[in-house]
Amino acid sequence: MSPAPASSPSAVSPQDRPTRSYSVGGSVIDVPRLASGLYVVATPIGNLGDMTLRGLATLAGADLIACEDTRVTRKLLDRYVITTPLTAYHDHNAAKARPGLLRRLADGASVALVSDAGTPLVSDPGYKLVCAARDAGHAVTALPGASALLAAMVVAGLPTDQFLFAGFLPPKQAARRTRIAELAPIPATIVLFETGPRLAATLADLAAGLGPRDAAVCRELTKLHEEIRRGDLNTLAQGAGTGEVRGEIVLVIGPPAASAQPSNDDADAMLRDALARSSLKDAVAEIADATGLPRRQLYQRALELTKQPSKTSQQT
Repeated sequence: MSPAPASSPSAVSPQDRPTRSYSVGGSVIDVPRLASGLYVVATPIGNLGDMTLRGLATLAGADLIACEDTRVTRKLLDRYVITTPLTAYHDHNAAKARPGLLRRLADGASVALVSDAGTPLVSDPGYKLVCAARDAGHAVTALPGASALLAAMVVAGLPTDQFLFAGFLPPKQAARRTRIAELAPIPATIVLFETGPRLAATLADLAAGLGPRDAAVCRELTKLHEEIRRGDLNTLAQGAGTGEVRGEIVLVIGPPAASAQPSNDDADAMLRDALARSSLKDAVAEIADATGLPRRQLYQRALELTKQPSKTSQQT
């Protein structure tokens, strides 16, 4: 679905347009006009019921809503009976549309920025608009809400203490495999977006590059046909098949297995070698980084080793 034609930001109804309200469950809630500034509003990733009340009040109270596809955002506004004008702001028109939005902000307008689904600036063109608005001295306000990235992390059942969002992998296999090799040593859960037509090839390359790590394929989150498939990458790749997969997909991949820690004798040998060519502090840092052992523990052991006579002095 190609983006709808952009409407001009200057062709917005007056600031004191009479209807500033939204409707929930048949009740109409009046809202005041927003103060001037850019409002970054998260929208549902599927289920329209996931829209926050604060987000609705912001969309209704803004002078203008900048969105990726006006047809997609119009469905959300119709659901909640919001009449705020829309203007398209997407990858293909951002360079031309951004100056007009900045002029509206300079004139005192309130502009809400949304993506087709989820939180703006996560794999969408909003980043440059936010930077430009901040550089021009305009207030920028975030209204958190739905996020495919976080929703996938919640249901994947994989470690969440450290994770890296790596967006979309390159579409061509050679570049994709190079990127996977770069991600392989990172000691964190990895989250990726992927398209249905590329899913099978991507899973095959991930299995080849990362081995049998635990992973989850999260498709159509919050929608009617939501599907979560869990398993190791090899199993998921084998089960991907060759048929077309539809819908929005998030891949969550567990971190690499922790390497076995060295024995005390091995750690002592590594410390002695490091102490022979560097200071105690540098030696401890080097071995801590190499083994994952606690620095406090290594420091105490290094102090003990420096007090012990060397084998050369014992022989003489």
